[in-house]
Amino acid sequence: MGGLTSESLCRGLPRICAALEACADELNTADGALGDGDLGVTMQRGARGVQGMLDSLPADVGMALLACAQAFVKISGSTYGTLLATGLMSAAKTCKGRGVVPWAEMSSLVGGAVTAMQHRGKGALGDKTVLDALDAVRAATAGLEASEKILTAATTAVDQVMDDFRGKPSRQGRARMFGDKSIGLDDPGMLALKRMLYALKED
Repeated sequence: MGGLTSESLCRGLPRICAALEACADELNTADGALGDGDLGVTMQRGARGVQGMLDSLPADVGMALLACAQAFVKISGSTYGTLLATGLMSAAKTCKGRGVVPWAEMSSLVGGAVTAMQHRGKGALGDKTVLDALDAVRAATAGLEASEKILTAATTAVDQVMDDFRGKPSRQGRARMFGDKSIGLDDPGMLALKRMLYALKED
């Protein structure tokens, strides 16, 4: 298939939702080491919200992404959920009115999402958050046109950025209060993104 469509979303999103259900405890544990310990619950609830509206997903890719964002934030309501929805809304705005969005545009869509999420959450690259992982995905997928290569590049990039940041302190959100104690720990938001991407990569 030549690009992102409502149909491809309907195939991929159930896999993401299933992965978020399966890793809820893992995400709660990771978040508990640096925050409130409820990220797994947040993602689980958001996944259920998205799963419940897939049968009525619009053919317009932009409107479909917007519907996903609205369903997720309506159920989850957390800071991470709001940021994720903000990124989806940025992509939705770019894709509005289109039935297919070429895979070659995925990098720029991720870049737009990072910018929107930075503005909404007042975060910065280098703070050891999901923004760093998403920006790595943006860079790694630039110029790629095949979905398989894009996904492989994205998962590799997230693995690498998690390795790179594991030895650094967190500087954003509640995690920043842990200071050097956050060194050696994975950022929960990055871990959630990793689980979502790997759900798409699995055969």
